[in-house]
Amino acid sequence: MSDIDLRHLNSFLAVVRERSITAAGAGLHLTQQAVSTHIRRLERALGVVLLVRTSRGVLLTAAGEELAAGGAAVIDDVERLAGRVRAAARAGSGTLRLACCPIATSLFAVDVAEILEKAVEGVRVTLTGARHPQHELELLTGGQADAAFMWLPLGDVGLNHAVVRTDPPAVALSTTHPLAGRSALTLADIAGEPVVRPDVLVSAEAERFWLADPRPDGTPAPRGPLVPLVEDCLLEVGRGRGVWLAPRPLAAFMPSANVRWIPLTDAESFDLAVVWADHAPRPLLTRLIAEVRAITGYEA
Repeated sequence: MSDIDLRHLNSFLAVVRERSITAAGAGLHLTQQAVSTHIRRLERALGVVLLVRTSRGVLLTAAGEELAAGGAAVIDDVERLAGRVRAAARAGSGTLRLACCPIATSLFAVDVAEILEKAVEGVRVTLTGARHPQHELELLTGGQADAAFMWLPLGDVGLNHAVVRTDPPAVALSTTHPLAGRSALTLADIAGEPVVRPDVLVSAEAERFWLADPRPDGTPAPRGPLVPLVEDCLLEVGRGRGVWLAPRPLAAFMPSANVRWIPLTDAESFDLAVVWADHAPRPLLTRLIAEVRAITGYEA
């Protein structure tokens, strides 16, 4: 049965109704040749002869009679199943609460909220501002939010995630830095540069990742100043007190006259994920992931 194409079965049933390949094609808005091709492919898939052509139309073989008797029920079952699937997609109503850290969600959070509310009747998406990743984590674990957009890794924080975007890495450094004129850099190029650290990451694992620690040769990454917020990283970088490693798209959302963003060619990419707590409404959550991946073009 897995070899049967429903389009071919539908053409066969039309021929049965009309007792004519020409008339069936007209009803299906297909050419006579297309309908004939469907019938031949269906016969090959089943390994039987289903009908014979005569001067007065077509005659069904015993195998054709059997398929005609059960084929319509198959088509009806598939159509009813498709209807139930679409109804289930429309039925996921309710409220989805997104915690929004401006840096991570400025890429598409508002667009996704509007798409979900327009696509699914009865859905409401609320956006709650979060100051930094630790604040997002507090909102999720405390039950004030259902989901958030966060860059991985998170470490063992008891949350679920699904990647929706992958971003290449970049290094931010002062415009007066000797390497500021380069078009690309490697980790070896900045081996001795202290890395500025925002005191908002949710785990030691996350901090090591953002530091690219250890480096490819096994040496530890030099620790630079510890600053209260992500935005403060660029202030320290602009003053020449260190460099900062971050997803490359942040260059467009965090411009600074004193900072140059340069692609980092050999550091790991940053995975942005939808992160959610167990209490999140699953139908809305899965729709959220699907819509964001459609926007970003990400394929798991």
